[in-house]
Amino acid sequence: MPFNASSRILLTGGTGSFGKAFIAATLQRFPDLKRLVVYSRDELKQWELQQLFPADQFPQLRFFLGDVRDGERLRRALEGCDTVVHAAALKQVPAAEYNPMEFVKTNVLGAENLIQACLDTQVQRVVALSTDKAAAPINLYGATKLCSDKLFIAANNIKGDRDLRFSVVRYGNVMGSRGSVIPFFLQKAQSGVLPITDPGMTRFNISLEEGVQMVLWSLEHALGGELFVPKIPSYRITDVAEAIGPGCEKPVVGIRPGEKIHEEMITASDSFSTVDLGDYYAILPSDGSVQQAYQQAGRPAQSVPQGFAYNSGSNPDFLSVEQIRDLIREHVDAAFQPC
Repeated sequence: MPFNASSRILLTGGTGSFGKAFIAATLQRFPDLKRLVVYSRDELKQWELQQLFPADQFPQLRFFLGDVRDGERLRRALEGCDTVVHAAALKQVPAAEYNPMEFVKTNVLGAENLIQACLDTQVQRVVALSTDKAAAPINLYGATKLCSDKLFIAANNIKGDRDLRFSVVRYGNVMGSRGSVIPFFLQKAQSGVLPITDPGMTRFNISLEEGVQMVLWSLEHALGGELFVPKIPSYRITDVAEAIGPGCEKPVVGIRPGEKIHEEMITASDSFSTVDLGDYYAILPSDGSVQQAYQQAGRPAQSVPQGFAYNSGSNPDFLSVEQIRDLIREHVDAAFQPC
């Protein structure tokens, strides 16, 4: 169990899609939680969350306006906290291509600000959210998240004697999250036209609930230094279009700046330091320190074959059209009907 009655959590980016799901799941599973600090820079979204989680029913919640670019504000927010879930990021791929330094300031320098603040306070567990776009990145967003991942993993080297563990979770497209393809297609289907970027495009798929569960699992099981990757299905963009709008026109419009046809979460180069943990893979530091820690702790961890790669296009597990429809009803819109 990652939390108890004395746990104090800081959630950066707490008003986003993941943040809302994390708050709801955490308060439901750990109602005796001491404190959950929602740290974000958007006062309107914080106000909206306060309406969903009123103070008289959820006294554990604190709403803290702040930006991860502000290290001093992070230190103030972290006072008394023992756990950090880092979900704050700029993430829109085309926007990153045209505003690169803004993404660097938030995704890279913001990550370093948080790391330094954790080292200066009493934090014990840190899990940072990553993305499949950070594996062999071809766009600026993916490059900033790869750099962020490296910063969090390397932070384990400078923690000294503290009981402090930094780890990262990397997963694919979150079903129903803001800016993702399924809400976009659901909206566009009303016009009768679903634009297809490329007929061969594939993506990994995970629900918000699965993402939250992975973070909670990582907080409980990480030894520090791991980059966790879930075993999840893929979908074809054409199957998503067929699931949502079988009667719609589907013109091919070309890929956007910085997009890949297929996404990777583990590259062949990563295979030499990747282990299979059952429900998840873990990319471990190449120096062997975490591998040794797993052996000493008696943790089952099977090395993957050399050259192994985890790619949305070659993934053996693909969702069918009907499965996509069922998942949309379960996680996005219970009243969904194909157009």
